[in-house]
Amino acid sequence: MEVPHLKELRRAYGFDEVAIVPGDVTVNPDQTDINFSLGNFTFSIPFLASSLDAVASPKFAICVGKMGGLAVLNLEGIYTRYDDPEAVIRSIVEVPQEQATKLLQKVYSSPVKDNLIGERIEEIKRAGVTCAVSITPANAKRLAPIAVEAGADILFIQSTVTTARHLSKSTQGLDLSDICKQVRAPVVVGNTVTYSATLELMETGVQGVLVGVGPGAICTTREVEGIGVPQVTATLDCAAAREEYFHRTGRYVPIITDGGMRTGGDICKAIASGADAVMLGTTFAQAEEAPGMGYNWGMASFHPALPRGTRINVGSKAPLNQLLFGPTSMTDGTQNLEGALRAAMGMCGAFTIADMQQAELVMAPSIKTEGKYFQLAGR
Repeated sequence: MEVPHLKELRRAYGFDEVAIVPGDVTVNPDQTDINFSLGNFTFSIPFLASSLDAVASPKFAICVGKMGGLAVLNLEGIYTRYDDPEAVIRSIVEVPQEQATKLLQKVYSSPVKDNLIGERIEEIKRAGVTCAVSITPANAKRLAPIAVEAGADILFIQSTVTTARHLSKSTQGLDLSDICKQVRAPVVVGNTVTYSATLELMETGVQGVLVGVGPGAICTTREVEGIGVPQVTATLDCAAAREEYFHRTGRYVPIITDGGMRTGGDICKAIASGADAVMLGTTFAQAEEAPGMGYNWGMASFHPALPRGTRINVGSKAPLNQLLFGPTSMTDGTQNLEGALRAAMGMCGAFTIADMQQAELVMAPSIKTEGKYFQLAGR
């Protein structure tokens, strides 16, 4: 008797399960080009700081921008709800862990103040760096014009899962095509993890797509809702949609892998999986300049009815410049991320990010344990 199957499962892979195969030709790391372009803007490093209140304050955004990267300010966070955000962050950091979520829910129940949106954006713009801001789909129609009018250069529309088609009782839902036409700024949308959803998002006219549902160190979406796809598979699928869209239209829409990366090796694997850039949260939260003072929490941590994140203590590890560019004495790949990426590209014979996207990947479940007995025993 043949048993019918309800559905077939395919294997999906995370960063710990794959490895990059070195190339037949190698190049000097200092000859590699790791520039990242988004709309008309070009950044010298493909690292974006997540739109988390413990990461992307206006001051930190300026710091990241001056180092060649991009930080995304959350326009529905503490910086636009409170005139004195530092005091609020201090209260979040100091509260006992068992009370942290309740306090976050209370803190984020205060309304967003439109005047603070303009003030925070202007602070970043006065420093002469590119200003990127993030809003949720629910508030995009109201906040997007305010942000762009205040001088925001790039607009991120973010939620746990974002699609081009959203069904609800609302008579007028968010039309991404209209937003892209109305605002005078590149629009980046996320998050997503599938080929079909990515393709539909690109067809709306967006200029970037964020990839990743639930992999972040602060996110509990996978525990609460069971939703998500491991980042290597998610990036491969979304990058395939980017290639299909590019071949069909001639318009290239970059893929940004968001979350789940702890080391330079993880970042290199994301690029080899097809990412044009990566968005990092906890990594930046560990910088001494980060506003979270060694702590981090997510944008869904404070949901009033179903929190999908938690406050974590990540520690203040090193100055931002050291985390990004070294030099470092750390041997675990958590610092000098630029150096790690350039070194890996050199070993793969990749002069550019596009070249690195062509590097071969293999399934390697023992990649972190093979031959590492003494390292593992010493932990």
